[in-house]
Amino acid sequence: MTDQRSDPSRSGVPPRAPVPDVWNVGPHQGPPPREPWQGRGARPPRPQGPPPAGYGPPPPVRPAPRRYGPPPVPRDPRLLTHDAGTSGPDDRPTALAVAEPPGPPPVPPRRRGGGGGDDGGAPKGRRRRVKRIVFWSLGALVLAPFLAFAVGWMLFQVPTAEDVANTQVATFTFADGSPLATVRPNNINRTNVTLDQVPQHVQQAVLSAEDRSFFSNPGFDVSGIGRAVWSQLTGGIGGGSTITQQYIKVTTGQDEATLFRKYKEIVLAAKISKEQTKEQILENYLNAIYLGRGAYGIQAASQAYFGKPVSQLTPSEGAMIAGLIQSPSRWDPAKTLDKSQQRWAFVLDGMVAQGWMTPADRARQVFPEWKQPSGSDGGIPGDANGHIYNQVRAELEQNGISEAEINTEGLTVETTIDPKMQKAAVEAADDIMDGQPQNLRTALVSVDPKTGAVLAYFGGNDGVGLDYAQASKQPGSSFKPFVFAAGLQEPDPIGLGTQFDGSSPQTLAGVKVSNSEGVSCGQCSVKTAMTQSINTVFYRMALEVGPQKVADAAAAAGIPAASLKNPTGGIALGDKNVTTEDMAAAYATFAADGVRHDPFMVKKVTTSDGRIIFDQGTTDAGVQAFSQQVARNVTESMTDVASASRIGLGGRPVAAKTGTVQSNVEGQNNDAWTVGYTPSVSTAVWVGTDDNSPIKNSAGRPIYGRMLPGSIWQEFMTAALRGTPSEQFSKFTPLGQAPVSDTAGQDQGGQQGTGQDQDGNGQVDPHEQQGDGGGQQGATDNGGNGNGNGGNGNGGDNGGGGNGGNGGGNGNADNAAFDLIRPRNG
Repeated sequence: MTDQRSDPSRSGVPPRAPVPDVWNVGPHQGPPPREPWQGRGARPPRPQGPPPAGYGPPPPVRPAPRRYGPPPVPRDPRLLTHDAGTSGPDDRPTALAVAEPPGPPPVPPRRRGGGGGDDGGAPKGRRRRVKRIVFWSLGALVLAPFLAFAVGWMLFQVPTAEDVANTQVATFTFADGSPLATVRPNNINRTNVTLDQVPQHVQQAVLSAEDRSFFSNPGFDVSGIGRAVWSQLTGGIGGGSTITQQYIKVTTGQDEATLFRKYKEIVLAAKISKEQTKEQILENYLNAIYLGRGAYGIQAASQAYFGKPVSQLTPSEGAMIAGLIQSPSRWDPAKTLDKSQQRWAFVLDGMVAQGWMTPADRARQVFPEWKQPSGSDGGIPGDANGHIYNQVRAELEQNGISEAEINTEGLTVETTIDPKMQKAAVEAADDIMDGQPQNLRTALVSVDPKTGAVLAYFGGNDGVGLDYAQASKQPGSSFKPFVFAAGLQEPDPIGLGTQFDGSSPQTLAGVKVSNSEGVSCGQCSVKTAMTQSINTVFYRMALEVGPQKVADAAAAAGIPAASLKNPTGGIALGDKNVTTEDMAAAYATFAADGVRHDPFMVKKVTTSDGRIIFDQGTTDAGVQAFSQQVARNVTESMTDVASASRIGLGGRPVAAKTGTVQSNVEGQNNDAWTVGYTPSVSTAVWVGTDDNSPIKNSAGRPIYGRMLPGSIWQEFMTAALRGTPSEQFSKFTPLGQAPVSDTAGQDQGGQQGTGQDQDGNGQVDPHEQQGDGGGQQGATDNGGNGNGNGGNGNGGDNGGGGNGGNGGGNGNADNAAFDLIRPRNG
């Protein structure tokens, strides 16, 4: 029988929940001791190894039956553990540990190496590394400029108007080191003014010229900086500076074309824009900027150009000064009026575009009357050497040396000018022009054919006036050697012995062409035509080879190509404008057997601390513009001209050509030239007027190339070469038809007579001591008379003989052997 007390179901009392037997085993009742990780807030250790099979939510705890006797051995070692020690003879465990409670599944370890697995393995890791590198690189690229800007902001100090570099003496020397000019700039050339003293239209003119967004930009122009950086990286010259940046550059004296300078300039421009108002920056800029003529600041410039304070400047005057800022030495109206006018118009048009001037006001503006510069300031020569000084200054700027550097670096500028030759050039011009009409002007330039160095330079005795050596004039017949150079380079070369119809007049390509002074030859060689300057021969030659080829030959020799555009047959007679320096340099190419050297005056530039910042050196090999044979044939074509024109050099080998430009006035001339050379000196001489009026000598006769220009050329060359050995030209190898006779073009009889005054100066000069009778060469280039035994030899630029005296003869006679030479009559 069952005891109801022992049966819970019958007692009416709910049964007590069974306690897991793990708590009721052995002598230790209650929960087991805690593990170290089981404190409050602690997490259990993550199990290692793969998760158990069938891992998932834990099953509900089912009550276990009460057991007696020894506990069963647990099947899963991970659920229960026991101490290794025992108590009592029955070896039951003395303590039991609770198994790890259920939790999230353990994370399997990452696999290394290999490409297997769902996670992509190593490639995904590499991708993550590349992403990180790209991210950090982009971050550095974005942050580096800000970091550099911040560093510069802390390091660079903002300059003030008083921080302008100290001025120093600059010395210009002749080739032998003797002084040519001394520049002594000082602070007297700067007078500071406040911004309210500068009229608003003058301020606006400066902004129009240099920085139209000045009042809205942060001190620098991003697009301008981009252009400047790109230009620097590609080997160009920087640019894109705002007024604020220009002020930084001027006041620090740092003008080197480097990216670091640009970086520093940008930082300081932004910094100064924060520390000073735009008005303060503009005021300081206007007091610091160099504006030419030794004037620093707008006040000094106003006095230098207009002789009045800045407060009285008109809009037109302010625009002219503002236009000079970028290049005051080149754009001074006293030097290049046309360029100054272009800049003036640019500034005014910009003011209209910005709304600072109405179109009606713009239309009323006229270019202002400006003062001539003074030649007495700072030891700058006001005589003929002043033109040398100005040319050297312009050349320095072309070579990247600014006027501010000249005035602040204590430069010594060594030029190529030979002082003895320069003295000879001035004396020759003064001697020959003495007593001549006052409206006549002359220029002389002499060049070393072997290097291009300018040996002598005379542009007139007024060193602060117009430089006539840079005056652009037509060269007349002195351009004919370039026609022959083109003919020599034809597939069937035109040689010195090639025959042409030299009769006059002729109609060629619809143009009536005549020889000067009635000179004519039925059939004459190129050599004779060059000596007598037969126009019809060279006009026909230019048409045969093509006017463009003539222009190309002239450009190859050194004539600027820009002045030779759209040539016609008239190029044979010199209808394109050139300068005296151009002609001296171009003829020097023939003297150097076809090697062209560009003319230069600046040999070396040294700073006060000994740094050489420019050195022309002696390594320039030049450019082979023509072959030696072509150049030597051109030289050979001109070897009789000097003696035929009675401007020879006493038996010294020389090649020369005269030229005359006819006037619109019948029987008159506008310009006259003589250009010639030895192997070591090439010299060009021009005589003309300021207004292209007819040129006449003191006797009232028209001037031809042989006359005043020839006399100046002869006197200078004689003095320049005195004491030097007589040099021979290189070996002559004919191209095309060779010349037949060395006496071509000479009269075959007559006798030498007694000289008379030829240039009308009232005296018989040394070059006139030997007058010509009928026996002298017919190709005389003079306007005077040489009487000998009753014979007259009259001629113009194109030569021409007169009637021989006792010997008789025709000055235009050619040697009978020419009959054997093939004609080129077209």
